[in-house]
Amino acid sequence: MNIELLIPLVLYLAGVFALAFVARKRSASQNGGLSEYLIGGRSIGGFVLAMTLAATYASASSFIGGPGAAYKMGLGWVLLAMIQLPVAWLTLGVLGKKFAIEARRNNALTLNDMLYARYKNRPVVILASISLLLAFFGTMVVQFVGGARLLEAVTGLSYTQSLAFFAVTVGVYTTIGGFRAVVMTDALQGIMMILGTIALLAGVIYAGGGLGAMIKDLYEIDPALVSPYGPENFLSQPVMLSFWVLVCFGVVGLPHVAVRCMSYKSTKSLHRGIIISTVVIAFLTLGMHLAGTLGRVLIPELDSPDHVIPALMTTVLPPAVAGLFLAGPMAAIMSTIDSQLIQASATLLKDLYFNFLVSPETRGKKVESRLPGLSLWVTGILVCLLFIAAVNPPEMLIWLHLMAFGGMQAIFLWPLVLGLYWKKATAGGAFASMLTGGGSYITLTVIKPDMAGVNAIVPTLLLSLLAFVLVSAYRRPVESPVVANNTF
Repeated sequence: MNIELLIPLVLYLAGVFALAFVARKRSASQNGGLSEYLIGGRSIGGFVLAMTLAATYASASSFIGGPGAAYKMGLGWVLLAMIQLPVAWLTLGVLGKKFAIEARRNNALTLNDMLYARYKNRPVVILASISLLLAFFGTMVVQFVGGARLLEAVTGLSYTQSLAFFAVTVGVYTTIGGFRAVVMTDALQGIMMILGTIALLAGVIYAGGGLGAMIKDLYEIDPALVSPYGPENFLSQPVMLSFWVLVCFGVVGLPHVAVRCMSYKSTKSLHRGIIISTVVIAFLTLGMHLAGTLGRVLIPELDSPDHVIPALMTTVLPPAVAGLFLAGPMAAIMSTIDSQLIQASATLLKDLYFNFLVSPETRGKKVESRLPGLSLWVTGILVCLLFIAAVNPPEMLIWLHLMAFGGMQAIFLWPLVLGLYWKKATAGGAFASMLTGGGSYITLTVIKPDMAGVNAIVPTLLLSLLAFVLVSAYRRPVESPVVANNTF
């Protein structure tokens, strides 16, 4: 165990816990109840909105799985990854203002609250809740595996010991302060991601003798590593175009990203958040994926491509500096898992228990005040289940992450977007879209038919859109305040 590496990382984690306690005290002083716990009392500023969105979007896939794929496939994967550059602009631009207005109008605290306000249909909300929990479980397993692998490389602990440490750390600080703790620590984690990316990329290029020399070395290892199409022409145009749908356009339908659009305090905050988050995501994506590709020159042989970032950190940086900036990828992982944990807890407690199992006569502040406390137990149970599921991880995280990523988009994208903007959308259409989207994506992912490089998400979204439109056309739409007033 390298103490010089471990001490800075421990100090960083201590800072995260300190921020969580500050957030807890502020939440208590605000006395905002469930609104404060789940969405920070709708008072998040532009910079924090940008950093929490960027930190939530950047994850184990961005800092572990994505660079691992770039290590294996070369500069073509860097080009592919940059397709997601406008994701923050697209998400906040499509959802941001209208989503926030309607959330306030309907007193919605979760994505499923918005779905119920629009469709007035319990089966839609129940299906959405179950789907969210299943998809989140898959993506959270990826984050747990990524965090454990990072700690394993840094501390010298076994994978299982590292997994247990990570699970306890994230589970505790997420439940300390709720959503406000999550976004405040996301801001710190976003800064650490930026600093870590700068330090790593500069160290890699310096150790390799310059960018030009390293690209020549990549060509000597395998000419395909400097081709836009990668080894065996894997990165074809259909792959790139469908990847854009998966990691950019479809992100509008991700629940843990969409809920950020409920939390900001003003239009000025939204506009500032769009600019800052777009720049941050572009920088992080380019820096980490380019580092992963260039790492092939410095470390030609690795047991698993997912180890490239921690291996590079410990190779090209002094131990104390490496320990400090290893907090960057750790921050990316923690900032995603904490958001998903609190959303999963909100789905179980607010969307299912409070809305459907507690009778209207017994609802009130007394019952509502118990939910943050119950969230502690729910989060603990989820963490234990995730620990068990992550004990035997896959070789490359990127594929598991993308599969769960696509599943959420297949289910939520059209009910969310069309529910906001299409007056003729119906509950039947939303339900049909969810079933068609989820079923199609699972079927295509399992069977894996030859689609000439097109990702399963593309035909899935087309089929779910068709199902939504056709069923809505034959069902009378519910009068909804969400689309009744389109004035911003």
